[in-house]
Amino acid sequence: MIRFLFKGLLRDRHRSLFPVITISIGVLFTVLLQCWITGILGDMINTNARFSTGHVKITTRAYAENADQLPTDLAMIGAEEMLANLKQDYPDMDWVPRIQFGGLLDAPDENGETRTQGTAFGMAVDLLSEETQEINRLNLAEALIQGSMPNESGEILLSDDLAQKLEVAPGQTVTLLSSTMYGSMAMYNFRVAGTVKFGVSALDRGAMILDISDAQLALDMMDAASEILGFNQIGLYNNEEATVLATSYNEAVVDDKDEFAPAMLRLRDQNDLASMLDYIQSFVTMFISIFILAMGIVLWNSGLIGGIRRYGEIGIRLAIGEYKGHIYRSMIGESVLIGLFGSCIGTALGLGVAWLLQTYGFSVGDYMKNATIMMPNTFRAQITSTAYYIGFIPGLFATILGTSLSGVGIYRRQTAQLFKELEA
Repeated sequence: MIRFLFKGLLRDRHRSLFPVITISIGVLFTVLLQCWITGILGDMINTNARFSTGHVKITTRAYAENADQLPTDLAMIGAEEMLANLKQDYPDMDWVPRIQFGGLLDAPDENGETRTQGTAFGMAVDLLSEETQEINRLNLAEALIQGSMPNESGEILLSDDLAQKLEVAPGQTVTLLSSTMYGSMAMYNFRVAGTVKFGVSALDRGAMILDISDAQLALDMMDAASEILGFNQIGLYNNEEATVLATSYNEAVVDDKDEFAPAMLRLRDQNDLASMLDYIQSFVTMFISIFILAMGIVLWNSGLIGGIRRYGEIGIRLAIGEYKGHIYRSMIGESVLIGLFGSCIGTALGLGVAWLLQTYGFSVGDYMKNATIMMPNTFRAQITSTAYYIGFIPGLFATILGTSLSGVGIYRRQTAQLFKELEA
């Protein structure tokens, strides 16, 4: 029976070609939209995790309340012991200390006098140890534009935009002007090893990357760190996992009322990401649902109109003695074949376009020059397991529903009306 219906659809293009094209286009846009929005949301979470928040972060309570000010005077002391305890208690996580600070970079001329100055956002990470994963995590090797990676103490990386603003090149010296952990003036000379471009406007405007031991020396923060970031092994943020981890850790120190007591924060608890992620997720769910519903209505109407146009054919089949139930089931079978065929084509086309956007991305850097939040300049789609079946919701079920509703009229056909239809 299926073979018979399939041959009939191939031979009668009026019954199959237009519905298949309509379904394929609808499914293509459904799959592409799902991959595109998922990719944007995933890129934003991943960028914030790698550069700023981690999957979880440990800071002092006072630092967490004033994190926007990057207060090094509220940093944690005894970072090495705390790091060792974290690695022992939570071995499934990769724990890394970091120091974030602000300052002024001074570029001298040949006489040692100030030539140019510019504000900088400093990020001190582990660059020089053999077992460090920070270089890969921050994509520093891929982001390198000029020069080389720091190979020894006293070398730093500057964002390429900041280096051009200061008119400095790899090999030249710049002076950092900032404040120490204890509030005094900090002045320290660094040699520029290279320049980088992250593809994140908030960093590319004025980032300064240095080894954490250099920052501890320059800012008088020996055995101290602003924060300790934790990353899970798979490298993807899992909110349920982060919630369990943070709850377990914070319960152990809940009785300590000291403002310098450590506290663990999830990614969602930082940089106002909770409200932003909830808003985006709600918008994405609503937008995709509305789009699927709209595509479903279009494909439902397509099946409905296709069934109504076949009332003449149905009349003939009834007139020659075919049972109403058999006609109805054959129409449902045809709609299943058309829906499956169109959904497969549309899904394949949607995944193909999504793969291109996932591989090459879509640059929006020109529109994000003044962005202050961690968002990539190039948005990419992300193909997930959902993309392989989400198109079948409107493509298959809506088509079957439309045919089912239109086919109800078969049972209302009266033999007396058939002759009038046949005469017409």
